[in-house]
Amino acid sequence: MGWILTAVSPRPVLTMVPAWLWLLCFSIPQCPGRRIEPGDKVRILPQAVLEAQLAELSVEVPENYGGNFPLYLMKLLLPREGAEGQIVLSGDSGKEAEGPFAMDPDSGFLLVTRALDREEQAEYQLQVTLETEDGRVLWGPQPVLVHVKDENDQVPHFSQAIYRAQLSQGTRPGIPFLFLEASDQDEPGTANSDLRFHILSQAPAQPSPDMFQLEPRLGALALSPKGSTSLDHALEGPYQLLVQVKDMGDQASGHQATATVEVSIVKSTWVPLEPMHLAENLRVLYPHHIAQVHWSGSDVHYHLESHPLGPFDVDAEGNLYVTRELDREAQAEYLLQVWAQNSRGEDYAAPLELHVLVMDENDNPPVCPPRGPAVSIPELSLPGTEVTRLSAEDADAPSSPNSHIVYQLLSPEPENGVERRAFQVETTSGSVTLGGLPLRAGQDILLLVLAMDLAGAEGGLSSTCEVEVTVTDINDHAPEFTTSQIGPISLPEDVEPGTLVATLTATDADLEPAFRLMDFAIEREDREGTFGLDWEPDSGHVQLRLCKVRAEVAGKGAHTCMHVCLAHARIVTWASRFQNLSYEAAPSHEVVMVVRSVAELRGPGPGPGATATVTVLVERVIPPPKLDQESYEASVPISAPAGSLLLTVRPSDLMSRPLRFSLVNDSEGWLCIEKVSGQVHTTQSLQGAQPGDIYTVFVEAQDADEPRLSTSAPLVIHFLKAPPAPALTSAPVPSRYLCTPRQDHGVIVSGPSEDPELASGHGPYSFALGPNPTVQRDWRLQTLNGSHAYLTLALHWVEPREYTVPVVVSHNAQRWQLPVRVIVCRCNVEGQCMRKVGRMKGMPTKLSAVGILVGTLVAIGIFLILIFTHWTLSRKKDLDQPADSVPLKATV
Repeated sequence: MGWILTAVSPRPVLTMVPAWLWLLCFSIPQCPGRRIEPGDKVRILPQAVLEAQLAELSVEVPENYGGNFPLYLMKLLLPREGAEGQIVLSGDSGKEAEGPFAMDPDSGFLLVTRALDREEQAEYQLQVTLETEDGRVLWGPQPVLVHVKDENDQVPHFSQAIYRAQLSQGTRPGIPFLFLEASDQDEPGTANSDLRFHILSQAPAQPSPDMFQLEPRLGALALSPKGSTSLDHALEGPYQLLVQVKDMGDQASGHQATATVEVSIVKSTWVPLEPMHLAENLRVLYPHHIAQVHWSGSDVHYHLESHPLGPFDVDAEGNLYVTRELDREAQAEYLLQVWAQNSRGEDYAAPLELHVLVMDENDNPPVCPPRGPAVSIPELSLPGTEVTRLSAEDADAPSSPNSHIVYQLLSPEPENGVERRAFQVETTSGSVTLGGLPLRAGQDILLLVLAMDLAGAEGGLSSTCEVEVTVTDINDHAPEFTTSQIGPISLPEDVEPGTLVATLTATDADLEPAFRLMDFAIEREDREGTFGLDWEPDSGHVQLRLCKVRAEVAGKGAHTCMHVCLAHARIVTWASRFQNLSYEAAPSHEVVMVVRSVAELRGPGPGPGATATVTVLVERVIPPPKLDQESYEASVPISAPAGSLLLTVRPSDLMSRPLRFSLVNDSEGWLCIEKVSGQVHTTQSLQGAQPGDIYTVFVEAQDADEPRLSTSAPLVIHFLKAPPAPALTSAPVPSRYLCTPRQDHGVIVSGPSEDPELASGHGPYSFALGPNPTVQRDWRLQTLNGSHAYLTLALHWVEPREYTVPVVVSHNAQRWQLPVRVIVCRCNVEGQCMRKVGRMKGMPTKLSAVGILVGTLVAIGIFLILIFTHWTLSRKKDLDQPADSVPLKATV
C-alpha cells in the first residue's frame, strides 16, 4: 500500500493505491517511475503537462502515522530531456530540506521517513528541481505543500484549577458573573479543539441543586431562574461547583479536564440615590466627585448615561464625577443612570437613577435684540410718536432679580432740559418715543440705550442696545438709469417675438417706496413699434423685448398695439408692426428709453440720466442642414466585398445648400462615405463581424459654405449571415439557359442592372419569386449578396421551352417586379444545350438571291451604257474639228 497524488482538481488529493499497481507500473518500460539508464531514449512530456505540473501541489499526511516508513506520498511527473540530472528537494527558501522528507530518484516519489507532529509543525513548504551536476536547473522548481492532518492527541486545560467569584443578591438570572477559560492545542476550527463546558456537581445542594447554569460553548457561569428566586434565602457559606471541559464538541468521546469554582453570596449594595443640587459655574478642580455607587458582586463594570447628554462620568470603582462647569442656562437639570454590567456589557440589575439640579447665579447680562434695519421717521412727526420698543432678554432664572431689566437712554444727550430732548425712553417698558427737539430730513441717528438687570441695583450686569433711526425725505429726486448706453446687442433675424433684448436698471435717491415708483417709455426708435417694454413698477428694472401683441389702432396709418396687464400691479406695454426683424430691411436699430417718477416730483425736473440708448444689430440667419432621415439602417452580409454600396445619405431638401458628408465613430474602419454624393460603401472585407451583430456609426453633414452649421444622424448596420455558395464550378458563368433534367446550373439575377428603374436605387436588395403558385413550385431563388440572386429549377423535370420568371426586388420601402427570361432545354452529357436546327435568322432565301442577281446585272448594264455613250460623244467631237487644229503626232 502506498500514497499517490490524483490530479482531479487544482489541489491534488492524497489517495491509497494497492501495492500490485506499483509492481505493474514498475514492470512497464514506459512507466514514469522506471529508472533512466545512460543512453536511454526518453519521451519528452508535452508543454501543457509541464505547465500543469509547475502549479503548486498539495498532499496531506496524517499526524502520528503508525504504519511502515518510508511512506510514499506522491509521484511527480519529471521531464526526461536526454541529459542526466539529479533530483534536488529543498525548502521554500531554496535551502536543502532537513527533516523527514526525501525524493526517490528511481521512481520520482516524494516520501516521508518518520511520523509527523502537527503541534510541532502544521505545514511544510517544499520545492523539487531537476539539476545537472554543475547546478544548472533543467526543470522546476515544483512547489509542494505538505499539510499534517490533525488527530485528537491533546487534552484540554483550564486556565485555573480553582476559580473564585462573589455573587450579589439581586443578580438577574442568566447574566454571567464568571467566564471560564480553557484551551486545546489541537488544530483550531476542528472537532479536536471544539470544547464544551458542563457542571458536574454543586455543593451544598440547598436550597436547590440547580442554582447555577453554565453555557456549554462559552463557559459563562450564571444564576439559573430557580437559583435567582432562592438566592435571598441561600446559605451564607460559599458554593463549590465541579466543572468539566471536554473536546470533540457534542460527541460522546474525547479528552476532558475538571476545575473547581467557589461562589460566595454577598448582600446587595445596589441602593437608590437622593437628588443632588450643583451650583453652576462651580470653580473647583475637575473632574469633581459628586456621588458613588457600588455593586457587591465580582467582575463588575460600571456604565453611565446622562439624559440629556452632560459632562458626567463614572470610574471602575463606581465614583461619579462632573468633568467641567455646568451652565444652568444651557441645561437646568440632568437624569443620570448607572448600570452594573459584566465583561460582555450585560446588566446585573436595573440601573440606579440620580437627579442633578443646577442652581442659578447672575452670570448672564441682558441681551439686546439684534440691530435691525433703520427705523424710518418722516420729518415733522409729532412729539410722543413711538419710534421703537426695546425688549432685552436675560437668560437667568425667570421671575428672579437676576432677570429683572430696566432701561436708560445714553445718547444722544439732552439739550437744555427735557423739552429739548429729541428722544425719550420709558424705564420699565423700553418704549422709545420722539421728544420736543424737531428732526431734520435726511438725518441718520444712532440711539444708545442701557439695559440693566437686578432692577439697576449695584452689582448687576448691563448691555448697551443700539437703535438706528433714519428721517425719511420727500419726493425731490428724479429717477435715472444706471447706464446711458447699452450695446450693440446682436439678434438673429428669425428670433421669436417676445424675446428679451436687454435689461436696464434705474434708481431713485428718494427713501420712501412710493416715491421710487417709476414709469418707463420708448421715446424714439428707428422703426416705430418694433420693440416693447416690460417692467415691475417697484423693481427699478425694465426689460426691452421684441413685440408680440398686435392690434390695429383706428385713426393711424401704422399698425400698432397696446397691451396693459394689471395682474400683480405689473404693467406691460407693447407697440409693434406686422413684421419680424429683417437684416435686409434694417441691419441695426437704435432705441431711446425714458424713465419718469410716478408720484408728483417736487424740485428740479429730470436730468440727462433719465434717458438710455440701446443699439441692436440684426444677424443674418442661415438654417442648419437637415437630412432626409433622422436615423439610417442598413443590412449587409458579413461576406460582402469591399466597395459594396449600402445606402445614400441625402439632404431633406435637394434644392438646399450643398453639404459635405463624413463618418464619425467608425472604429473598425469598415465604412466610407463619399464627401459630396453621400454614398456609403464598405472599404474592406467585414472581417471580425458576426451575424446578428450591430455596428453603429454617425453620419455628419456640414454646410459646404458654413462648416459651423452641421447635423448628424446615427447609421446602424445589421450584419447578416453569409449566404451559402451555390453548387457551381469554381468560376460559374452566368447563363440564360437551364438544362432539364435539372443540373447544377443557374441564372444570376442582378438587381440594379436588370431594370432601369432599379438603377437609381442602392443596395442592399432583397429578392423573392412572384406570388404565382406555379412559379414558386417550379423555380427556386437564392440570395447571393445585397445586389445579386441565383435562379435555379426546383423540379427535376420541366418542359423545354422559354419561360418568363417574375422576380420581386425590394429595397427599403420600394418594390419592383423584374421579369427574367430563361430558356429551358435538353442538354448533352457535357451540359451543353441541344436545340432543334431551323432557319438561322438573317440567312438569304431563294427569292432574295434572285433579286440580288437581277439587281447586279441591271447595275452592270447601266454602267456599260454610260461608258459607251461617253465614248461615242468624244469621237464625234474629234471629227467635227478642222484639220489644222488637230495636233501633230510625234514621230517615234
